[in-house]
Amino acid sequence: MAMTLRLTNAEDEALTALAAAEGVSKQEAAIRAILDRSARLAQDAEVRTAAREAIARYGPLLDRLAR
Repeated sequence: MAMTLRLTNAEDEALTALAAAEGVSKQEAAIRAILDRSARLAQDAEVRTAAREAIARYGPLLDRLAR
């Protein structure tokens, strides 16, 4: 599927710099950035879930220890 990406001049300059730093095309740099951000969001969700589970499991114990 084709997609047109419209960027401001500043965004295009940032993408150009990113592509140059990674030694890839701007298209590849954009794809990598999208996939990296997606992976970080998924990891953040996993951490939040683990934290909620730990709080539910160990919260009462931590409360008692704090007294």
